[in-house]
Amino acid sequence: MTPSTPPDRLDALLRRFSLRTSLFHAGPLCGINDIEATAGVGHLHVIRAGAVEVVHSGLPRQTITEPTLLFYPRAVAHRFVSDAEVGADMVCASTHFGGGMDNPLVRALPPLLRLPLREHPAMSATLELLVDEAFGGRCGGRIAVDRLFEVLLIQLLRELMQQGQVQDGMLAGLAHPQLRHALIAMHEAPQAGHHLESLAAQAHMSRTRFAQTFRELVGQTPLDYLAAWRMTVAQDLLQRDHSLAQIAEQVGYGSAIAFNRAFKARMGVAPGAWRRQVQGDIAQSPGSD
Repeated sequence: MTPSTPPDRLDALLRRFSLRTSLFHAGPLCGINDIEATAGVGHLHVIRAGAVEVVHSGLPRQTITEPTLLFYPRAVAHRFVSDAEVGADMVCASTHFGGGMDNPLVRALPPLLRLPLREHPAMSATLELLVDEAFGGRCGGRIAVDRLFEVLLIQLLRELMQQGQVQDGMLAGLAHPQLRHALIAMHEAPQAGHHLESLAAQAHMSRTRFAQTFRELVGQTPLDYLAAWRMTVAQDLLQRDHSLAQIAEQVGYGSAIAFNRAFKARMGVAPGAWRRQVQGDIAQSPGSD
C-alpha cells in the first residue's frame, strides 16, 4: 500500500484567497522616503545593499546595515532614511491579501517581520532571481518580479511554521500535529456543515481537549474561527466579482439574503459597498498603475 501524503498545511489556505504583489520601486532609495498606510495593503521590501533607518509610529526604529527582507502584512506607515546621495539599493512591492484585515494569515502575523537574508538561505535562490529580474531591464521583468515576490511570501510562511517562530494564532495551529487537520478541513470546505464534534474527530482529539487546545493556541473558539474564515473567503470572492448567490453557496449560507445579512452584521456594510471601497483603496495604492 502506498503511504498517504500528509495534508499540505498551506495549500488549501493559499488557494482559497488571492495573493497579489505589485512592484513599485527597484533601485537606489536616497534621502527620506515615506510609505503611506493604505487599508488592506501591506508591503515587502528587499534591502539589497546600503544602510537605512526605518521609522514607524508605534513600532521600534529599525537600523539596517546588511541585506534584509522587511515584510509588513498589514497597513503600517513607515519612513526610510538613507544617505541623500548613495542611498540604499532596494526592491519594494505592495501586497494584497484576499479578505484584507479579516484574512487569518494577516491576523496571525506580527505588524513587521525583519529577516536578515544570511539567516534564511532557503530563500536565497528566489531572492537572487528576483533581484536579477528587478534590475535586469528585460521584457516581462516586472511581471516576473511580482510572481517571485509571491513565491517569496510562500517561502517565508513555510519557514515561520517550520522554525516555530509564530507561537499563537492560525499559523501556530497549522504547526500543531493534531489541530492542523481540523484547520485544513475548514480551509478546504468552508461550505460544509462543520461542528465541534466533527472538527474534534478530524484532529483525533476529544471534544473538550480539542476546544481548549484550539482556543489557547489559535486565540478563538473553533466555530468563531470557522465563521471568520467563511467571511474571509467571501471577501476574496467579492473582489473576484462573484455574485452574492455564488458566494453564499461557497461559504455555507442558504441564500444571498442570508449571506448579505451575515456579512453586514460582521463588517458593518453591505457586500457591494465593501467591494467598491476595497477596489478604490487598491487602485490608489503604490504599484497599482
